[in-house]
Amino acid sequence: MAVDQTTILIVEDEPSIVELVTFTLKAAGWNTFAVSTANDAWEFIQRRVPQLVLLDWMLPDQSGLRLLSRLRGDRQLNGLPVIMLTAKSMEEDKIAGLDNGADDYITKPFSPRELTARIKALLRRKAPEHAQGVMTAGPVALDPVSCSVSLHGRKIDIGHAEYKLLKFFLAHPERVFSRSQLLDKVWGDHVVIEERTVDVHVLRLRKALKEAETLIKTVRSVGYMLSEK
Repeated sequence: MAVDQTTILIVEDEPSIVELVTFTLKAAGWNTFAVSTANDAWEFIQRRVPQLVLLDWMLPDQSGLRLLSRLRGDRQLNGLPVIMLTAKSMEEDKIAGLDNGADDYITKPFSPRELTARIKALLRRKAPEHAQGVMTAGPVALDPVSCSVSLHGRKIDIGHAEYKLLKFFLAHPERVFSRSQLLDKVWGDHVVIEERTVDVHVLRLRKALKEAETLIKTVRSVGYMLSEK
């Protein structure tokens, strides 16, 4: 069995929580590093980008939200998966966290099992479509670093939702996904979108891809897939 080399950075200043989270994550087979301030977290990430960050809302030097905003504003780091750890159970706080770019949040006190399940779900949703290499299919190429798509080497205009959808399809070629799976994996559990909205985005994606639209196949009564066949 392959060893999972996933590295998770814990940004938390309460030693007891750091100890519990570290123990839990190591038991699940992940590498862990822990820092207690937003500044130390930023310095760590500059040296080594983890696969996921567990970020406490309240930190000694600045709020976790400030650090999150900084990550989301950085072109190289804006796709880094982040789960907010918060003692705040207020709905407005959760919404603020998600609005600032958190992928998920978990309220203290939490069970180790719940934490592990949330992390697994997020990593599953984020990888491998968060690879930094150029992804291709036929004449279509997507560059995750510049967030651009080209057709036969020429850049094309594409909407943000269609870009995310194409990126997911390119990461999982020859696999059929239902509308509900695409909603979950591309837009996440927290976003309220109707399943038929997926059809609209697929339509727009095909339009953007012009003559390469045939890459996106409709599988009757199941969903959609990307295939060069």
